[in-house]
Amino acid sequence: MNDVVRSGLPDKAKIEVYTRRYCGYCVRAKMLLDEKCIDYLEIPIDGDAELRQQMIQRSQGGFTVPQIFINGEPVGGCTELLMLEHTGELDELLN
Repeated sequence: MNDVVRSGLPDKAKIEVYTRRYCGYCVRAKMLLDEKCIDYLEIPIDGDAELRQQMIQRSQGGFTVPQIFINGEPVGGCTELLMLEHTGELDELLN
């Protein structure tokens, strides 16, 4: 059901990414994490209403994918992840 994806350097933070199969924003968010050699748990919600509802509850209303969590805290989607990377805050959250 859930896929552990990508092996890289040991991570200090736990990353979870709710995704859909044909989502360009999901692909881009995962690409950034892959480029940084960050391990993450991908949780595909395709056709799974229960997982989608879990994602919405955990993200406090976020219904678009991806929804990204760092150490259990929602950080938003791809745009927010890219902004964190641009400002240097992503590395701080990961350490």
